[in-house]
Amino acid sequence: MAALVELRDVVKHFPVTRTLGEIVRGAHPAVHALDGVSFDVGDGDAVAIVGESGCGKTTLGRLMLKLVEPTGGAITFAGAPMAGLAGERLRDFRRQAQLIFQNPFDALNPRFTIYRAVVEPLINADIDKAEHADRVASAFRRVHLADFDRYFDRYPHQLSGGQLQRVVMARALVLGPRFLVADEPVSMLDVSVRAGILALLREVRETMGLTAVYISHDLALVRYLCERTLVMYLGRVVEDAPTEEIVRRPRHPYTRALVAAVPVPDPDQSRQPLPIRGNVPDAREPPSGCSFRDRCPHAMPRCAAETPLLRALAGSHHVACHLE
Repeated sequence: MAALVELRDVVKHFPVTRTLGEIVRGAHPAVHALDGVSFDVGDGDAVAIVGESGCGKTTLGRLMLKLVEPTGGAITFAGAPMAGLAGERLRDFRRQAQLIFQNPFDALNPRFTIYRAVVEPLINADIDKAEHADRVASAFRRVHLADFDRYFDRYPHQLSGGQLQRVVMARALVLGPRFLVADEPVSMLDVSVRAGILALLREVRETMGLTAVYISHDLALVRYLCERTLVMYLGRVVEDAPTEEIVRRPRHPYTRALVAAVPVPDPDQSRQPLPIRGNVPDAREPPSGCSFRDRCPHAMPRCAAETPLLRALAGSHHVACHLE
């Protein structure tokens, strides 16, 4: 299947405030959010990006939506370089690519009614005003908000978290996008409503034929939603494989630790200690070679001297590790 989004050696560094000593030394410290990320997202695919907080997955999602600019590398959308998007071409891209935010309470303007919040993308895209009501109603039907018209004059504080997340989804879908990025779409919701939102995300993607990227730290969630998973650690992709293989046969030591950390709903089942040690290194000064080597139980001298490249194993399984 042809790729809709392509990333090649994407780098993103965020400058940080310099100390007096760094100014004197002429140093320019930066947070290494992404360091040489390359992968494709096929048209119609559902891809997960997982990893610990601070691994760069949210920054990667924002780059794919052109909300921030890369420090280096190239990103293309439908074959067109995103670096050159401006004017009407950028507006057209905005119509095709949408984001579902992590926190629905912060994603909506508290001074806007629900109708005003969902119609906003249509206004920005210069859609004929005569179409607004029908498009908003259609978006509400897609997210299964029954008696949708009774929500139109309400404000965000008058709705529950689950209702608000459906409104946020309706706003993302109202333009009929082609590409969707969902950043931790259920992490702020009660457990009782998560299953309904996850089922809805899956239904919407399948019925609309969307290409979707889901950002999460929850392997159980991405196993339900995605056919393929990328595991990130400190700004790099360390494993890329079909989701079932990631869960059942993880090959990178970090991925094994992520899988081992998934809770088991059995109080009588003993848990083994996680097979890693220490904490995530400072992203301003990442380790040489393999960024995971200081925490890896299998680290060897080669890991400090040489950065492992993402390479193919059997089938479509890719791992960046000197052990493989």
